[in-house]
Order: sequence, then structure tokens, then C-alpha cells
Amino acid sequence: MENKLKLDIYCGDILDKMKLIDDESIDLIVTDPPYNLNKNYGNTHDTFEFAEYLRFTENWLREADRVLKPNGTIYVFMGMRYISYIYNFLDSQLKYHFNSWIVWYYTQGIGKTIGFSPRHDDILMFTKSKKFTFNLDDIRVPQKYYRSVNNMRGANPGNVWEFSHMHYCSRHRLSHPTQKPEGLYERIILASSNPGDMVLDPFVGSGTALRVCQNTGRNCIGIDINPEYVKMSENRLAVPFTGFDSIDERMTRVPNDLNNPEFREEYIKNHICWFLKNHEDAVCEFLREVRVKYGAKMERDGQLDFLEKLESEYMDGNYGKNDTSNA
Repeated sequence: MENKLKLDIYCGDILDKMKLIDDESIDLIVTDPPYNLNKNYGNTHDTFEFAEYLRFTENWLREADRVLKPNGTIYVFMGMRYISYIYNFLDSQLKYHFNSWIVWYYTQGIGKTIGFSPRHDDILMFTKSKKFTFNLDDIRVPQKYYRSVNNMRGANPGNVWEFSHMHYCSRHRLSHPTQKPEGLYERIILASSNPGDMVLDPFVGSGTALRVCQNTGRNCIGIDINPEYVKMSENRLAVPFTGFDSIDERMTRVPNDLNNPEFREEYIKNHICWFLKNHEDAVCEFLREVRVKYGAKMERDGQLDFLEKLESEYMDGNYGKNDTSNA
């Protein structure tokens, strides 16, 4: 599958390179542009004057509008100083349809001694028309409880997302000042595109969007002005995939009240398929939680062989070789 994907990275000025993209050829735009906070991006600093930054933003958003399909969606990460201007431009100038204001909550951030320390970033979701892709089943999170009235395929994750920062001590951390967790992009890309669609990240940075598209069957175009980041992204695509570098912690939670033995076994298999297919390294944690919560009941109901088989297969790295792959 990966060999058939189009994963292209253009090195150069965003406005010049976006002109190379055909009109209405992009299904989804997801991007994390510079916030104009004087960060060092190697060969550039985001140190625009206020009005200059707004002009720059409007120019690339107009190009984004040109290349986005009529049923396409755009997600823009942005800091608090400019996010209202971007909202207003997409809403009143481009006449896009507002869908969601997503809050990415993280537990560690900039420390302040005067005032409150920031602990979130914002992500705007707009659609070009009222007809757009949204694959809710692909991004659901596990329910807290088994209830007959609940959809056990999972709940809507809501608009407050908790993912840890890419800490500098993380083995996944690259030499980029604003690297974002893959889990953020995974949720966006699964929700708002389909396999084979074309995704664009005009500020590709460390290549997170490309990496997620590569492993979810999407095509992707990335643009960056820094050749070092382009090379970083290319190298990232060459690394074997063992699971995304971050996950919503809710994905491994085991619902309470799974008391029916038949349903319990079916649910455990489905949980792995539904919520952890891109996170094989989290399956063992999920199975540990199953054992803690239901081990005694599974022993009573004769299900320990089933549980031990799953534990052995995932601990040995035999992903996809057990009957959960078709659950």
C-alpha cells in the first residue's frame, strides 16, 4: 500500500510552491503554521510585524481555498493572538462553514510566575461547504461503562483533546521546535479524509502529517522552506512503522460492567481492532487493564486461555496474526 501512495515534499516558499498544486485537488488541509512568536526555524524566524503577518496568513489561506475541493476541510493550529483573525477570515472572507474549535490540552507547558501558565493550543476546523467528510467511527473513544443504551463502538471524543507534548526527552523527538504528537494528526486525518484522499500540509515542519498519511493510506503533499526539515521529513518516512508516537489515554480504558462472558470476550477483541490498530505498543497496557479488572471473572468463566493467548501474541510482536484482525 505504501508504495502506491503519493508522499511529496516541496522545499521553498509556501506561496510559490502552492501555485504548483492544481485547483480543487486537495481533500483535506491540516497545518501548524508559525504563530509569529519569534521562534527559530533554522533559516527563518517568525518575526513579522502584526499587519504583515496577517497579510501573509490571508495570502496562504487564499491559496488553500483555491486548491481545496468543494467538499474539503481545513484544520489550522494557532496561538491565541491571531486565532480570532483567522476565524474571521475563514468565516467572513472565504465564507467557509465553522465546525469546531478544538482545544488541545497538555499537562506541561511554559511556566509563568506572573499570570497563569498556558496549557493548551487551539485548532480551528472549517469546511468549504456543508457537504464534507467526517468519519466518526474511525475516531471514537471507548465508553466508560457497558450499558445496553450505549454505542459500544465508542463515544465522540469531543472538542477537548489531551495528548502529551513531544517532550525533549522522548525517543520520538526530532530537532524541530514545534513538533506535534502524531495522535493529534491521526484523529484529524482519520476523521476528515478517506484512504486514497489527498492531504496537504503547507507548513510540514518535522513531517508529522506525512508520517500519519503514510500509515493510514492517504496521499500527502508537504511544503517547507527549510531544506533541513524537508530532509528530516524524508528520513522520518523511511523509518519502519511500529505505531504512532502518541495516543489519547482513553483508548486503553476498559469499560466497567462487562459482566456477560460472551460479550466480554467479543468486546476485548473488538476493542483492539477499533481503538488500537495504529497503536500496537498500547495493546499490552490494555490487556493488563483487562486482567486487573476482569481476571478473576475470566478465570471463573473459563476465559483465561483466551486472555493469555492474546497477551502472548502481542507481547511477542505477532501483531495481526490472531483472530482480532478480523473482529
